[in-house]
Amino acid sequence: MNPAQIEHGTTVVGFIPLLDCAPLAVAVEKGFAAEQGLDLRLVRETSWANIRDRVVVGHFDAAHMLGPMAIASTLGVGHLKVPMAAPLSLGLGGSGITVSLGLWDSMTAEGASLSASPRALGEALRTVVRARERAQRQPLTFAMVYPFSSHNYELRYWLAACGIDPDRDVRVIVIPPPLLVDAMREGQIDGFCVGEPWNSLAVAAGVGCIALPTTAIWRLSPEKVLGCRLEWTQRHPDRLRALVRAVYKSALWCEQPENHAELSRLLAEPRFVGAPAEILLRGLSNRLCMQPGGEPQRLENFYLPASRLATFPWVSHALWFYSQMVRWGQVGFDPEHVPQVRATYRPDLYRLALSGTAAEIPTSDTKIEGESQGRDGFFDGARFDPNDLSTYARKAE
Repeated sequence: MNPAQIEHGTTVVGFIPLLDCAPLAVAVEKGFAAEQGLDLRLVRETSWANIRDRVVVGHFDAAHMLGPMAIASTLGVGHLKVPMAAPLSLGLGGSGITVSLGLWDSMTAEGASLSASPRALGEALRTVVRARERAQRQPLTFAMVYPFSSHNYELRYWLAACGIDPDRDVRVIVIPPPLLVDAMREGQIDGFCVGEPWNSLAVAAGVGCIALPTTAIWRLSPEKVLGCRLEWTQRHPDRLRALVRAVYKSALWCEQPENHAELSRLLAEPRFVGAPAEILLRGLSNRLCMQPGGEPQRLENFYLPASRLATFPWVSHALWFYSQMVRWGQVGFDPEHVPQVRATYRPDLYRLALSGTAAEIPTSDTKIEGESQGRDGFFDGARFDPNDLSTYARKAE
């Protein structure tokens, strides 16, 4: 399609100030959107609830969106029922679980260390939780960014697998990403799960320690998507394809190490993330300082904008998110939900947009998650078969 043939009009896309908004910022600033004939305008938001609402009511044509948020909207869980489409993933990984220095001291007294496994870290935390119960102290409070988020589900997955009931043994609350460091500084929360750079900013501020990246819980774990109303995709198919192509090309640019310094300076601007460039560079280069005063530590595949099929919207990711919604009581399992969940993630639109390009495109829409334990597995050795969703989900209820 000739870019000149795309309908006129501005495409408005909302985003949250996080490291993985990078492909959107680059699409505008490096000209990838313009190459596709798009007039792309980005709007910075402060909370995921605002993103949800502004997409739902049509203020945004598309958005940097939590994958489970798109599914919840399609099902009408927790808000209005507005079918969504996710034609592109905005990368893999990029998040972590940070705890306060006080909690980290308590965990290290029980054997935790930065080199410990997720299981050992969880067991140390469980010992701390049980000691607080015996002392009749208030439960620890953990924050995540939105009820329907990978952060909520990965935090809960880790806690539960280590013998901590996230609904009974601790409190799990919602705080928008830009407010988490301040909440920890004020002693209002003991830990949080969020995307970069907010984990590193807590370390830099001297108020937290990154206990583990979420990729230690689930390697190559999914995060955000490019999300839009299904109705918009049907009304503007050419514009959607151009947007997918532009963001895909931007993701390739973002992953190249020679571009990381320039990208970190771009994201440091207040109109994007507004964090120090040297902090942003850590996440881009997969080297995080895990505790105040510590040396950067290499975290393999911590954040992947493009490689390992990072932009492909796997339907099996959507089905796993749905299984966690069932597991944690956000929705009851209903066989009629399954086709709706499948229809939210749109590999068909991805293929249509990128056909004829050099993009690596899987022929299947799903895969067994965790099948390759050394490459993409869950830390507890579990496997998720999207073709046996009903059994998995009913076990979780």
